[in-house]
Amino acid sequence: MTVIAMTQEMATLGTDVAHGLAEALGLKIVQHEVGATVAERMQVKHSLIRRVREGQAGWLEKRGVDQEVFAVYAAEEVLNLAAHGNIVIRGWGATCILKGVSHIPCIRVCAPLEHRVRWLMERLDTDDADLAREEIERSDAAHIARIQQNFGVTLGDPLLYDLVLNTGRVSVESCIEQVIALSRRPEFQPTTASAAQLANLALQARIRSALKANEDTAEVSVTAEVDGGAVTLRGIVMKPEELAHTLAVVAGLPGVHSVDNQLRVMEFGTRRFTGSKH
Repeated sequence: MTVIAMTQEMATLGTDVAHGLAEALGLKIVQHEVGATVAERMQVKHSLIRRVREGQAGWLEKRGVDQEVFAVYAAEEVLNLAAHGNIVIRGWGATCILKGVSHIPCIRVCAPLEHRVRWLMERLDTDDADLAREEIERSDAAHIARIQQNFGVTLGDPLLYDLVLNTGRVSVESCIEQVIALSRRPEFQPTTASAAQLANLALQARIRSALKANEDTAEVSVTAEVDGGAVTLRGIVMKPEELAHTLAVVAGLPGVHSVDNQLRVMEFGTRRFTGSKH
């Protein structure tokens, strides 16, 4: 049930590290598959999702992608993949989403800018260093902004990761060895508690996603606390109909065994502010 979460900037050789890990440990590797799933659920082209993530989308294109829905669907897919195990998940905020699960190592692959510029120049078969540097800086800016917006953290904060690898000094082969060694340490072995934690996070994500996907609850913002299929809903809804729809959506999801309704109903203009137990 090995799961490795990775993040990398453009031209850091992180792709090579991920593929080496997958081959050495017999793991599936995913990155673009998440985008395909998110695009399908949002009913937009996969190429648009890719351009938005990479900072290539224009202002008009960005308006066609609801960033909140984008983040909710992506988180659900990352957690669903992690729950199935035996996988390397690249990007998509996986290191932020999965950081709290004790048996999942979170890895960052980085490199000095000049190393990255040279690598990209070789990849593009160009001698235009300014072009390569601008492409890297554009990609980095989009990555930093997306992580800040979706998770409220700074991308380069070392406390977000269990291991930071600098391919400017460490070879790809050595990086792979370091990650394998870390993944085999006792503290990164699954336990009953860590498996339950991952299952709870996956169900929380499924609830958020289902509420966003339903037109009657798309604007509802509530908190779902999950403990092994027992769900407690907290927050405020604007009218009784929203309360009923929210309870129906959540109760009907696979994996939900019970719902403790701690939601409150507020109706502006009538001074109504009520609670309901379910």
